Amino acid sequence: MTAFAIPTWETPSIPITGAANAFPVRRIYCVGRNYAAHAREMGHDPDREPPFFFTKPADAIVPNGAGTPYPVQTTNLHPEIEMVVALATGGKDIPLDQANDCIYGYGVGLDLTRRDMQGVAKDMGRPWDMSKGFDHSAPVTSITPIFQCGIIESGRISLTVNGELRQDSDLNAMIWSVPETINYLSGLIELKPGDLIFTGTPDGVAAIERGDVLEGHVDGLETLKTTMI
Repeated sequence: MTAFAIPTWETPSIPITGAANAFPVRRIYCVGRNYAAHAREMGHDPDREPPFFFTKPADAIVPNGAGTPYPVQTTNLHPEIEMVVALATGGKDIPLDQANDCIYGYGVGLDLTRRDMQGVAKDMGRPWDMSKGFDHSAPVTSITPIFQCGIIESGRISLTVNGELRQDSDLNAMIWSVPETINYLSGLIELKPGDLIFTGTPDGVAAIERGDVLEGHVDGLETLKTTMI
């Protein structure tokens, strides 16, 4: 057994709906601009670009119902509601018709974004990792296993802030479906069990403040609830 020079940390994990055990999180991949209306509101043409991805650290997860700390170094924080796909298996160059076989289950997540920091990075031609991959940037519900909910291809996805509807769309409005996303991403890196994929957000993104109460919804899954603290 390997001896480590410093104390090790716990593996980040997410509860599983109806189960006593938890889903271990290896990596978090996020699909950028995967809804046409959101791509347009961000000033891009969704018909002209292939999917692209960014990552968040696994320990950025905030459990459902817990308060989410408002991050430092921003005055323009945006929440982006997304369906989250949890993988039970992985691989390289996963065929499109086998992509759904890799899925363990689904959850509801928020991709929190320091939009002002992201804008500066874009203007300067720099990476914008720190605008996406900061501490507590990924509130997520429990994972509902696929044997409970089935393959999810459509259904309402929405976000309310202080009870007011902010984002509202349908999962079938994704530019790249979940199987297409898994297929494409596995051509770039090797996917493995424990990976999460945030599948993109609809239009309607806008800033939130400390004290705001957020509720995220995807049909058939647990409702995501968090308060900015």
